[in-house]
Amino acid sequence: MMKKKSIPASKPFLILFLCQIISALDVPLDSKLLEELSQPPTITHQSPKDYIVDPRENIVIQCEAKGKPPPSFSWTRNGTHFDIDKDAQVTMKPNSGTLVINIMNGGKAEAYEGVYQCTARNERGAAISNNIVIRPSRSPLWTKEKLEPHHVREGDSLVLHCRPPVGLPPPIIFWMDNAFQRLPQSERVSQGLNGDLYFSNVQPEDTREDYICYARFNHTQTIQQKQPISVKVFSMDSLNDTIAANLSDTDIYGAKPVTERQPVLLTPTGSTSTKVELRGNVLLLECIAAGLPTPVIRWIKEGGELPSNRTFFENFKKTLKIIDVSEADSGNYKCIARNTLGSVHHVISVTVKAAPYWITAPRNLVLSPGEDGTLICRANGNPKPSISWLANGVPIAIAPEDPSRKVDGDTIIFSHVQERSSAVYQCNASNEYGYLLANAFVNVLAEPPRILTPANKLYQVIADSPALLDCAYFGSPKPEIEWFKGVKGSILRGNEYVFHDNGTLEIPVAQKDSTGTYTCVARNELGKIQNEVHLEIKDPTMIIKQPEYKVVQRYGQVSFECIIKHDSTLLPTVIWLKDNDELPDDERFLVGKDNLTIMNVTDKDDGTYTCIVNTTLDSVSASAVLTVVAAPPTPAIIYARPNPPFDLELTGQLERSIELSWIPGDENNSPITHFVIEYEDGLHEPGVWHYQTEVPGTQTTVQLKLSPYVNYSFRVVAVNKIGRSQPSEPSEQYLTKSASPDENPANVQGIGSEPDNLVITWESLKGFQSNGPGLQYKVSWRQKDVDDEWTSVIVANVSKYIVSGTPTFVPYEIKVQALNDLGYAPEPSEVIGHSGEDLPMVAPGNVQVHVINSTLAKVHWDPVPLKTVRGHLQGYKVYYWKVQSLSRRSRRHVEKKILTFRGNKTFGMLPGLEPYSSYKLNVRVVNGKGEGPASPDKVFKTPEGVPSSPSYLKITNPTLDSLTLEWGSPTHPNGVLTSYILKFQPINNTHELGPLVEIRIPANESSLILKNLNYSTRYKFYFNAQTSVGSGSQITEEAVTIMDEGKMAGILHPAVVAGKGYSEILFATSPVMHTVRPTFYKVQPLYPRIRNVTTAAAETYANISWEYEGPDHANFYVEYGVAGSKEDWKKEIVNGSRSFFVLKGLTPGTAYKVRVGAEGLSGFRSSEDVFETGPAMASRQVDIATQGWFIGLMCAVALLILILLIVCFIRRNKGGKYPVKEKEDAHADPEIQPMKEDDGTFGEYRLFSFVSSAPF
Repeated sequence: MMKKKSIPASKPFLILFLCQIISALDVPLDSKLLEELSQPPTITHQSPKDYIVDPRENIVIQCEAKGKPPPSFSWTRNGTHFDIDKDAQVTMKPNSGTLVINIMNGGKAEAYEGVYQCTARNERGAAISNNIVIRPSRSPLWTKEKLEPHHVREGDSLVLHCRPPVGLPPPIIFWMDNAFQRLPQSERVSQGLNGDLYFSNVQPEDTREDYICYARFNHTQTIQQKQPISVKVFSMDSLNDTIAANLSDTDIYGAKPVTERQPVLLTPTGSTSTKVELRGNVLLLECIAAGLPTPVIRWIKEGGELPSNRTFFENFKKTLKIIDVSEADSGNYKCIARNTLGSVHHVISVTVKAAPYWITAPRNLVLSPGEDGTLICRANGNPKPSISWLANGVPIAIAPEDPSRKVDGDTIIFSHVQERSSAVYQCNASNEYGYLLANAFVNVLAEPPRILTPANKLYQVIADSPALLDCAYFGSPKPEIEWFKGVKGSILRGNEYVFHDNGTLEIPVAQKDSTGTYTCVARNELGKIQNEVHLEIKDPTMIIKQPEYKVVQRYGQVSFECIIKHDSTLLPTVIWLKDNDELPDDERFLVGKDNLTIMNVTDKDDGTYTCIVNTTLDSVSASAVLTVVAAPPTPAIIYARPNPPFDLELTGQLERSIELSWIPGDENNSPITHFVIEYEDGLHEPGVWHYQTEVPGTQTTVQLKLSPYVNYSFRVVAVNKIGRSQPSEPSEQYLTKSASPDENPANVQGIGSEPDNLVITWESLKGFQSNGPGLQYKVSWRQKDVDDEWTSVIVANVSKYIVSGTPTFVPYEIKVQALNDLGYAPEPSEVIGHSGEDLPMVAPGNVQVHVINSTLAKVHWDPVPLKTVRGHLQGYKVYYWKVQSLSRRSRRHVEKKILTFRGNKTFGMLPGLEPYSSYKLNVRVVNGKGEGPASPDKVFKTPEGVPSSPSYLKITNPTLDSLTLEWGSPTHPNGVLTSYILKFQPINNTHELGPLVEIRIPANESSLILKNLNYSTRYKFYFNAQTSVGSGSQITEEAVTIMDEGKMAGILHPAVVAGKGYSEILFATSPVMHTVRPTFYKVQPLYPRIRNVTTAAAETYANISWEYEGPDHANFYVEYGVAGSKEDWKKEIVNGSRSFFVLKGLTPGTAYKVRVGAEGLSGFRSSEDVFETGPAMASRQVDIATQGWFIGLMCAVALLILILLIVCFIRRNKGGKYPVKEKEDAHADPEIQPMKEDDGTFGEYRLFSFVSSAPF
């Protein structure tokens, strides 16, 4: 069978759109083919919709288009035909629709204001441009006005109005003084959005006569200046002096001191206002307040939060800035101005509207006669935009009819098209805030097959590798492709071949017999064509003798072999590497045809050596390690580093070279291996020495290459096997002439830091690389794949430039060229960068969850369209969390978990889920900027599982023939408990197990009493819980029935904690109350028994006693050992039938275990008891009361207490209060504060403990 590979669609579309994708032809980007095919016009470049021009320069209205045949151009102005032939000032560029209006030779820009539209037309249709509104920029003069000086009292507020002339576009406002220095601004003094200068309160230092408002008009590069404004601030002291000078001594005078005032808003006025902003724009809200002290501004959004990644505060928090606003940012924003005397607020109601924006823009269709297709035009906005269609620039309602065309709202459906159906369609989406216009052509082609792959192309492949033979083709209708081997061979079929949709033939594993000529045949109803290609299979390259591990003595010789075998028609090249880098530039390394030899080996030669063999088709490598060891010891000779060279001399000075000579110092019994020449640049980096070059130790003269614009000094260092000498004295200085730069900056990158910018960075040239004074950089950029001119700017000696106003995440071509006062560096190479990323726009859709088992689920989602990612797709994040356990009534704290799936994955596994629980999850797409919106929460539930072990099992109230069992429900029931399973069996003195008894207990029980057990018998219990799925893990417990219930204190009893096994501890039992009536089970008793084993221990011995019930004349023995030890029990025989025994020779301070047994009674033993011997007594007791240090300490304590009593007595006699209780309450240590009843922290913990211990 023939196999075909195709690339699956990345996302499901509507059925009609799928039909369009399937039906439309894919035209290869072959330049020769594109030149031959007919194509309707396409607008490739046009001026912006709102085009503000400089009235002093020629007006250029751009309109470029492509098509076959080349289109002709025409223009309309204000809706009517614009006859450029009748206007001598207007010309159209050759082979272009771009208009040039000559203003510099007598034309008036104002005469050409209006709305222009370009039409590009050929025999296949007509494309139109946007409506281009031409307006000349205006920078009117400031109207003259008489400005009165402002006399203000200290502490009052003040507003200096700017009122700039109305320009196009609006000017940029700033305040400066007569010296053209910007006026300092602060929280107290700041400029508003309208350009006015606001003083929250004036101070004496605000007095000046040169407050000047400037308006800068960027289009005309002009700055207009307002008349200076004078401000005089009267301080209270100077005002009182003035009043006093004008009044007699008998008058009452004096100005009021500066009084503090609560805030009052200077702008905006009133308590509420409204603001309308368009989607995608920057929202600016402003609040400036007067008051003393200076108020502080705070912003909040009522009923919501400010978007953290898009919110900025400017102008000392007086301006709230939200970038890239959307409809979700609509709402009420409150600014609050506050100082120590009060606050005032203002609410701004923001409404975000939206000009039309594309959801699906129409795309070009290339169809064959008789095929079907679809043009879809979908846009959104606020209000919802209306959609209208045009055909070849004419409203479709009045356009010539086409029986193959049907308009259905935002969709045009084409059925059984013919060549005459070719046309250009325009979709216009508009509302009151703007419009969108898109051209999309329908091109119906009838073309015989063409094969674009060159004839007789030769392919060479290594054996056992895949071979790909190309057959690029085009035809309309789409041709069918067949492959043949040989001139008269049969058609290729079978699993050994893969046929790709683009015509390529793949041989997955090419063998020697695959060599030959292959013929590709393309045919459709209009014709047939074929092409031959040739395939050659080559033998692989192999290293038949690889280099081996070597150990060599220092100063010895070593050789590595690398013998290869290769195809006779391929030319191999052999490269040797050391530690994955090039071999050192050292004459000791000799590279032969099949080997590498290292002479006079040193410690630096230690490392890994790799032989790499490359051909034009493959590459192989092999490595070996060289270890250098010390040479055998030699007679002691005193070696030392050489003395420094001296008498340095510079000769043969040229612009780019110089000769340096010197006299070597003493070698000190170790020959000089080489000299290192270093240089200092006294012009750029004085005092810093750099490596220049090195020469063999036999050479004392070197020709040095120099760089322009460097003030050189040189020094020489001699090196032998011992080390480096001290540097020589510096040579005389030599300053080279300046020149243009020889190189450009390295590591040029373009990465946006914000969605609307491109940050271009590079590594600045070093000082000596500048080659001359005035180092600068020419930074150039243009958008990739768009026919734009380069935009360039020259910047100072910096390493960064920011391009603002870029589209979000688009590729740019970037280059940075160095220049100085003498000229430019060579033309730099171009690099590709991207403008800034923005958060993804949409959430993944169609999120589905498949529960695999009680702890594992698989989640699927549809990938988001790449255009909506708006950045580098990093992957998807799945947020999931447990809502509640289906077996509990109470909710738990929600802990969200996150799983990240890298790349464009569309599924993932969620491990570690808890059984029988309800979960929620959502999915978000991630790019370099962050996470996109979350998909709607998806709820899923896990099935029941087996429970965990019961939380505990306690056995209490042991009696002669009964035991009471109490247990806690499982910590994780993992479902609905159906029952508990209890199994138990007796254990004899040899640890053999008796018959096993099993009891099923209802799930609502928490205790039971086992009756009629054997006296003095050890039982082992196994206990677990069950759900409908099965049994959970069990816990075990052992217990012993007793004879006398009044002597239970001191019995050694094992206690079990779920999941931790059991340990032996000493405890006394107490009665247990049961809310549920216990269940009783009767068991047959067993005899005899030894009980009540007690011990009385001293330092080195212990007295053991016990009680025996059973037949007479029993022979007893005592077994003992160290508690917790795995050593065998030690056994002591008891004489006669006594019921006590003394153990001797024990170790002081040691815990022992002991048990008593009776021989002849089936090896019956008592339960174990544990005791501890007394500690060893010291040989000499020291009385602490007789020690000198102790007596001194007690005296110091007594003196301190006496001083404290005297201080308290003095304070009390002075009548002062000493509120100890209040001070303790006020300054109590937080570490020892009593826990309050309403402490939320432990209250939550107590509640959790209660819930988890309650029976289910």
